Amino acid sequence: MTVKLEDRPIETLRQETIDQLIYNYSHGVISNEAFERRLDKAMASQQHQELADLVSDLQLQTDSQFTQQKEQKFNPRYSSSSSEESDNIVTIFASTIRSGMWQVPKTINILNVFGSAKIDFTDAVFSTQTITLKVKCIFGSDKIYVPENVNVVSKTFSIFGSSENKAPSIADRQAPTIIIEGFVLFGEVQVSIKRTIKEKFVAFANELKTMFNS
Repeated sequence: MTVKLEDRPIETLRQETIDQLIYNYSHGVISNEAFERRLDKAMASQQHQELADLVSDLQLQTDSQFTQQKEQKFNPRYSSSSSEESDNIVTIFASTIRSGMWQVPKTINILNVFGSAKIDFTDAVFSTQTITLKVKCIFGSDKIYVPENVNVVSKTFSIFGSSENKAPSIADRQAPTIIIEGFVLFGEVQVSIKRTIKEKFVAFANELKTMFNS
């Protein structure tokens, strides 16, 4: 017996709708303009029927290869090899950037005095589920970028400074958890997402389209 449309979990239906939009766009069924227009509506809609209508004219259905490719793209990267227990980042009257595909240690100690530090976890490879950032930011600026599929817990305190977490998490319990602790003195620590989930959907769709058209 088929479950009524209105009785289905709306987030499940939303994800199925987005997947079908990506798949049909990547195969050239709909234009870029139509894809982005429908994607915006799919991400915003709270109506079951509206979500269903967005793909009612699209015949192509996702397959197991698409599911595997999406999991590889959107799930956090884990490494089977063990990483270093800790890493120290010291920035004094200078700047430092940690980004790209790098292996994340269990603990990262950041000392920033009159400097700028940027730690980007967007394409990082995790080898443990819990990562601790211990920050000491004095007259400096720490910017931490995280993917949307990790959990972030901020425990920093500020004295004449600011500590802000702009990275709302949609991750589950199995996702990595980044714990940020320490203090900010006359400085700032800011956590944010570098790429929005829509930007990731569009980038993934364009990668698939390039692959299918090559």
